Amino acid sequence: MDRLVIEGGSPLRGEVKVGGAKNAALPLMAASILPQGPLVLQNLPTLGDLKTMGRLLGFMGGNVTPFWEGTCERVELDMSKLTRPEAPHELVKTMRASALVLGPLLARYGRAKVSLPGGCAIGVRPIDMHLKALKEMGALFDLSGGDVVATAPTGGLLGARVHFETVTVTGTENIMMAATLAKGTTTIVNAAREPEVSDTARALIAMGAKITGIGTDEITVEGVDSLKGTTYTVMADRIEAGTLIAAVAVAGGQVTLTGAPCSSMEAVLEKFAEAGLNILIEGDKLNVSFEGGTPKAVSATTLPYPGFPTDMQAQFMAVMTLAQGVSIITETIFENRFMHVAELKRLGADITLEGRVAVVKGVKGLSGAPLTASDLRASASLIIAALAAKGKSFLSRVYHLDRGYDSLDGKLRQLGAKIKREKE
Repeated sequence: MDRLVIEGGSPLRGEVKVGGAKNAALPLMAASILPQGPLVLQNLPTLGDLKTMGRLLGFMGGNVTPFWEGTCERVELDMSKLTRPEAPHELVKTMRASALVLGPLLARYGRAKVSLPGGCAIGVRPIDMHLKALKEMGALFDLSGGDVVATAPTGGLLGARVHFETVTVTGTENIMMAATLAKGTTTIVNAAREPEVSDTARALIAMGAKITGIGTDEITVEGVDSLKGTTYTVMADRIEAGTLIAAVAVAGGQVTLTGAPCSSMEAVLEKFAEAGLNILIEGDKLNVSFEGGTPKAVSATTLPYPGFPTDMQAQFMAVMTLAQGVSIITETIFENRFMHVAELKRLGADITLEGRVAVVKGVKGLSGAPLTASDLRASASLIIAALAAKGKSFLSRVYHLDRGYDSLDGKLRQLGAKIKREKE
């Protein structure tokens, strides 16, 4: 098992490319079930979760070419010979996004057997809203041994008016994909507005789907008889870009991020600017600098897009541990997303938890320590804090990091960070 050894104190300088977005790539891989021809995805990052999804599609009978070995940014997914519309527990136990195959399987093949999803232990993330919406489209379900066994009505899924009680990104994506081949029109009310949802919608349109309302909280899908294969480029990862900005905020220096999706990062860029970073957008380049000094304390509340993303909460908190003053960070999306707090405190952070609120008092410095990652974004948070700590830190369980970041440690090393990977 790998661990990271991080020695703080080195400023970051240089240029690095932002990779493809994990949270866009996963639903797009699931969408490959829908067309009658192959879907070619470009700008794919090399991630643990995407490899798991590739293995799942292969298990179903699909052809994933080439399968990831090292770095591969272009993958062809041909699901035209799917033989097993199933997602077994042994393949999906580490990945909650496995639920995304449910809608496409029902829409294209009329049946599915999907194990209840796993993933990061950051709170309850049930798929009840997915199932309720699909029932409204005529699907029937049976829960057996931890599996969801589903069938579509004779003739296929039916268009419906689906109203989500709370905003759900994967729920919106799942129903949007299912609706592309449903009979009639489906309207998704209180739909997620995240850029990754819009990216999925644009890819479906390229396949022949009829979707309107992209980027709004009401999406309308008019079902079609079939979809065709296409080639689509996955959007850049706004969370990876935000994580690299956070690293500059604690380590100092000047970094240029190429290909950053700046238009979808307004809430994040605003918070870092408030904290004192210099941010300049030049075309597809995002220039970030912070030379000397200490970040200013800035409070943040996680919200659905276009608000501050929950996937940046842990990284932003790492920056605030060194800020001047007190910041209040409120988590409204997941009830257990402060698991990184205990590890940050091992480095010397001063953080008090009050339910879903973290009170962060900036300290003058952090000290290296042995650390254990609890989930994907916590891993990034601890790396960021360790970049500012005096001495060495040792981060274990970095498989969490590899699930959602394409060589984050390599990109930081490219920028001058003292970070290396070794066997424990």
